[in-house]
Amino acid sequence: MRETLKRGALVGLQTTWTLGKVIFPVTLLVTLLRHTPILDWFIKGITPFMGLLGLSGDAAIPLVIGNFLNLYAGIGAILTLDLTVKEVFILAVMLSFSHNMLIESTVAAKVGIKVWIIVVVRVGLALLSAFVINLVWNGGNELAKYGLIPQSEEAVTGWFVIILDGVQKAAIGILQLAAIVIPLMIAIQFLKELKWLDRFSSWMSPATKLLGMKENTSTTLAAGLLIGLAYGAGVMIQAVKEDNVSKKDLTLAFIFLVACHAVVEDTLIFIPLGIPVLPLLIIRLLTAIILTITVAVIWKRVEEHSRKEAFHGN
Repeated sequence: MRETLKRGALVGLQTTWTLGKVIFPVTLLVTLLRHTPILDWFIKGITPFMGLLGLSGDAAIPLVIGNFLNLYAGIGAILTLDLTVKEVFILAVMLSFSHNMLIESTVAAKVGIKVWIIVVVRVGLALLSAFVINLVWNGGNELAKYGLIPQSEEAVTGWFVIILDGVQKAAIGILQLAAIVIPLMIAIQFLKELKWLDRFSSWMSPATKLLGMKENTSTTLAAGLLIGLAYGAGVMIQAVKEDNVSKKDLTLAFIFLVACHAVVEDTLIFIPLGIPVLPLLIIRLLTAIILTITVAVIWKRVEEHSRKEAFHGN
């Protein structure tokens, strides 16, 4: 038992170091950007396009902040605005698909997925979902009534204080990462050595096959679904090494997870906005399933076509 604990802790520390080298500088950079005109330029740039998505110009603020930072920051920005129920729901769906892009996309690259695939899928899903909701939903024109209002952060002034604030937030991010990843890796090490993970993989086999993946992808899928892309990446990196997950299966898993990850936290977090969260969860889940199956089918046909051409070429 002691050896298992040691091996799990060691893997957890290695994973924390790998992801920390991404999370620390990105968190520091984004914190600094918040105190420059750059975010304002982005907001002004996309404001004219908001009408196509059924949103007012002010709605650009939570979109940009949520994508540069995280869901909490995006929701905090929504709570400061007078928006309709329809606008809030559209923003919630968009941000559930596309948020924390800098950190989560860079972490995905550590797993071996190309950043442009993650960005295109997430931004594409956010824009498409907003356009469709705006097109099919005629109601929700009353002003949204928000629930719990979080306390606003104190204003930070002076570059030394700003940099110190950025370093502090980045350090806290690493500690949060370690607090989640290390115990998780220890638990997974025990599950592996007790052969429970093999049993779990067999239970997940029908679902992974439906999505066009092999059953050894189940650990990767479960990690992303439960704890998200950033924190789940530690489990994914280890699963790729130890379970021999193929590049195709890993790509399909990430396509599913960019549409639907951290399903508990990322769903419950929208409750303060006063919108129905069950439709939000259903939209994410159905989108993830349909998108992944579609890509898997197309990928399979392309592979079969390539094999036929190679066979006839010989």
